[in-house]
Amino acid sequence: MNERAKSLISTAELAARLNDGTLTIVDASRHLPAAQRDARAEFDAGHIPGARFLDLESLTDPASPVPAAVPTGDQLAQRLGSLGAVQGSTIVIYDDSAVKTSARAWFILIAHGWDNVMILDGGLAKWKAENRPLESGETPAGPVPKADFPQITRIRSKADMLANIETCAEQVVDARGADRVYGKGTDPVHGGENGRIPGSCNVPFGDLFNADGTFKSPADLRAAFEQAGVDLDRPVTATCGSGVTASVLLFALHLIGKIDTALYDGSWQEWSADPATPKNKGPA
Repeated sequence: MNERAKSLISTAELAARLNDGTLTIVDASRHLPAAQRDARAEFDAGHIPGARFLDLESLTDPASPVPAAVPTGDQLAQRLGSLGAVQGSTIVIYDDSAVKTSARAWFILIAHGWDNVMILDGGLAKWKAENRPLESGETPAGPVPKADFPQITRIRSKADMLANIETCAEQVVDARGADRVYGKGTDPVHGGENGRIPGSCNVPFGDLFNADGTFKSPADLRAAFEQAGVDLDRPVTATCGSGVTASVLLFALHLIGKIDTALYDGSWQEWSADPATPKNKGPA
């Protein structure tokens, strides 16, 4: 089975498996402040039957100096246990977010060693467009024993990224829109000036989707990276504004079988806030 078949589930397949006890369906919606949307309230008003609310916004490590850092293994285990997710089961993630937050939840899980994770292709928007069933209220789930996670992998720190500027051991690919990567002025999402990490190239995360919100074909995904100057035979570290849409790049790379990838979790929010870090601004 290829990675696409293992890691994406269609709305039709999920609809047919709603009563499949081996699946834990999780709503990983999270919205930018400017969207003025309440992910929890929207979940309560209508979600895929049997789904549980991940509360991705709070699934971070507050002890880390990195803004909105990936949670520790213990923090993730506590959250999954409260949702009734049994270690070894398959977790199906979906969202209804403009920034495709399912990929962030996917990365958190696979970085901690949870192997069986699928994203609903097209998300809740496609599910609703097809008039598939919804339910309201909270889905009860009794707590289960905490999962045991190995040490997290595939995360890069600011120090790692500074060293990489010298070694160029890993390609850096930025998921933000070109206006934020190459433009001037203030970043409209996280503040600070627009710009990029020196040496990075740009694959806007939105370029990886079809009009209906499903992921493009493997050939088209590969082309999107290659056209941006990414050598798919070399390691890649993804970055963005805060580590969310960079995860979309990592998932897309995963779909084409590329696993020598990592996330700069602090991303531009951390990098731009440090006056000592080098920054490229303006056109490439």
